[in-house]
Amino acid sequence: MENTIKDTSSEDFESGYSEVNGLKMYFEIYGQGKPLVLIHGGGSTIQSCFGRIIPLLQQNRKVIALELQAHGRTSDRNTELSFEQDADDVFVLLQNLQITKADFFGFSNGGTTTLQIAIRHPEIMDKMILASALARRNGVVQWLWDFMPQASVENMPAALKEAYLQVAEDPKGLQVMHDKDARRMIGFKDIPDQQIAAIQMPVLIINADKDIITLEHALELHRWIAGSSLAILPGGHGGYMGEITTLETGFTSGQLTVLLLEDFLNK
Repeated sequence: MENTIKDTSSEDFESGYSEVNGLKMYFEIYGQGKPLVLIHGGGSTIQSCFGRIIPLLQQNRKVIALELQAHGRTSDRNTELSFEQDADDVFVLLQNLQITKADFFGFSNGGTTTLQIAIRHPEIMDKMILASALARRNGVVQWLWDFMPQASVENMPAALKEAYLQVAEDPKGLQVMHDKDARRMIGFKDIPDQQIAAIQMPVLIINADKDIITLEHALELHRWIAGSSLAILPGGHGGYMGEITTLETGFTSGQLTVLLLEDFLNK
């Protein structure tokens, strides 16, 4: 294992790469305190997904943000994307960073990856926040499945394309990332109910009232996971945290979201 860390303390964070299952995985570390791991959504980077709330989260936490296979600054491997492999990659990264226990906040596809971490590597997880996470195919609005077969880089959200191109070493990787993400979603299979019901750690489920993840699905997750908490917030997919494709002018709801997260994490 090799970690390469660039000291960016003047920018209030450290960044680096770690050798992870054949990947050169990029990560950033902010603040001090108990570790909170942020796992981004499909097609995203750290900044496009979490850039608006990291400054708030780092005030009381050691925030570890990362980029998954083929996303942002992390390299690709000659395999398709899977949530299970992403979960294993995150686990190895944290081992490399000598993190033995952490809280996790996963958004969208990152929420599904976080579910897989809870299933495959529960020993590293203390508390889990699932933000707009998908566990079953019927948990997403139908228009998304109707759109996926026609998905292309050309109709990918411009903000996500720009965010990728701002940080990636090779702009040709955009096509690869997009196509692998699209194939993963087209082939998405339900996580078995018994695996979700077996989750033991404290869980907070967050969904937006105009999300692409249905309110019914968020409620199902809440019912499957004993003792979990559920919060429904106003806005679209990720609007409650300022995700770049739903970021609104004068965004302020991040403060409310972070207060909600801290209340859950500090109990």
